[in-house]
Amino acid sequence: MPSWDEIIGTVDRHPNGVLDNIRGEYIRKMAEKRGRNVICYYSGWLQDPQGSPYCSLSDSDMEGFMTNVHGFDRDKGLDLILHTPGGDLAAAENLVNYLRACFGTNIIAFVPHLSMSAGTMIACSCKEIYMGRQSAIGPTDPQFGGVAAGGVIEEFNQAVRETTDNPGSTAMWAQIIGKYPPTYLGDCQKAVEASQKMVAEWLRTNMLSTCADGESKSRSIAEWLGTHANSAMHNRHITADVAEKRGLVIRRLEEDSELQDIVLTIHHAYMATFERSGAKKMIENSNGKSWIRIVS
Repeated sequence: MPSWDEIIGTVDRHPNGVLDNIRGEYIRKMAEKRGRNVICYYSGWLQDPQGSPYCSLSDSDMEGFMTNVHGFDRDKGLDLILHTPGGDLAAAENLVNYLRACFGTNIIAFVPHLSMSAGTMIACSCKEIYMGRQSAIGPTDPQFGGVAAGGVIEEFNQAVRETTDNPGSTAMWAQIIGKYPPTYLGDCQKAVEASQKMVAEWLRTNMLSTCADGESKSRSIAEWLGTHANSAMHNRHITADVAEKRGLVIRRLEEDSELQDIVLTIHHAYMATFERSGAKKMIENSNGKSWIRIVS
């Protein structure tokens, strides 16, 4: 299977349509090997230093998934390859609900490199998650405009403690808390609770559905992933080893060298495509269908 440098070398020698052919060929190979439908959900955020909003998960992605699911034999289930920084919480919930309506709980996630934030939530809704040594998922604590909702709650609680212990600090904290817009604190609390509830429910009804203590484990994992204080950084990388120790069902790509080569070739081909095009997001399947958002 071609490595990153081999893919780039091939593209340099034969630039027209080579990456499209490589992606399509290896997505089909994965479907043939696994006997399952395959959808790749890829974002080009790592190649976009300006941070285009089009790279994030949003409601518009539903169009791409509907296009790619159409025509599948849904009894085969779905292998979902994820590479995303995450995005809108409601969009993630809607997407999980849609995929479950199509495939039930017969959905398996593959994370060749990164599936962060809401992407981690989607992975947690699946039956299991394939990861490699280089792979990572991330915290699921919700953000408002890049600000951690959990951090806002922590700051408010700190203000309550400090003004109670030292009334002289009230004026300082009043300036800080006074910058919050109306309902902001309550919205932060609701978002944290909603995200943890979603993850716990998805884990309970799929990945951990056969565990005797699946409900308590699901809540524990959801709280661990969704509590800002646990991660400190929203972009903290959670490896396969750490995820498995915490109770997620992790499969190792390294256990099957052929599958590993296929998945990583698909990943390298997408990374090269983002490097050499205006594509910001790509959703493609094993039947040759594509939905691509290009921003010039």
